[in-house]
Amino acid sequence: MRSSVMLFRTLGKGLGLCADASNTGLAQKALPALTATMSSTSSDAEPSKAAHYVAALGGILAGIFGASCVATAGEVADGLHAPHFPWPHEGVLDSYDHASIRRGHKVYQQVCAACHSMQYLHWRQLVGVCYTEEEAKELAAETEVEDGPNDEGEMYTRPGRLFDAFPSPYANEQAARYANGGAYPPDLTLISGARHNGQNYIFSLLTGYRDPPAGISVREGLYYNPYFPGGAIAMPKMLVDGGVEFDDGTPSSASQQAKDVVTFLTWSCYPYQDEMRVMGIKACLMITILIGFAAYSKRLRWAPIKSQRIVMDVVN
Repeated sequence: MRSSVMLFRTLGKGLGLCADASNTGLAQKALPALTATMSSTSSDAEPSKAAHYVAALGGILAGIFGASCVATAGEVADGLHAPHFPWPHEGVLDSYDHASIRRGHKVYQQVCAACHSMQYLHWRQLVGVCYTEEEAKELAAETEVEDGPNDEGEMYTRPGRLFDAFPSPYANEQAARYANGGAYPPDLTLISGARHNGQNYIFSLLTGYRDPPAGISVREGLYYNPYFPGGAIAMPKMLVDGGVEFDDGTPSSASQQAKDVVTFLTWSCYPYQDEMRVMGIKACLMITILIGFAAYSKRLRWAPIKSQRIVMDVVN
């Protein structure tokens, strides 16, 4: 009994040293000291079954602590995990905020379109979502699209039309990398679904710029953002208060711009989400009706059979 108590105290001291360690190096120094102390304690008294259980528990806790230290170090390379935000279109019975999609498209057009393309999105997809057909035609006509060849076999430019895709800011990937110091701005059409934690990650990234903490240096041309893997991103902070003027009078704060452009990017990734949810609700209602009808039909057909009474005439 005395040896068990001493082992518990020794284990507590060893684990306390491991908990105070800020990295795995200190934890590794603590474990040999714990082992040596336990060896000296076990020489005073014969170890009992409880002592073996305590030693096994100590090994398990030490392994868990070592794994947590490795995971904490991995967060630096993978980026800080983005918190969850209450998006108004997340619920099963919720739909997109179409006014927010319209504002988000304006943020993309005035801020993001200078570097990022959306080559898989077409002007016609905006009709009935955030613009009327006439408004979408006017927006498309403001762009120039290379078309052709004409009757003379030459390429020419014309105003954009509804069936055209959003224009790309660069002719090819090499031109994009040359203009951005080697970094390639990704296409944003499906970015919300292509990144882990999608819209929460993009919102945190857009609003997470800050000065690097003490001891961390960022080379010239990069900017510190803890939500980006590695902590250094080539894109500077683009959203500032009042940077975009909204048509509906919504205050144009940086967080409002980030929220609206994330809503727009989420819609561009899942443009048929509202229709699929309506179809799913209709399907669930129809299945419920069919299940009720099937249960009633089964009861109606089997009730006479199940209620029959069989009489055995053993005399005749």
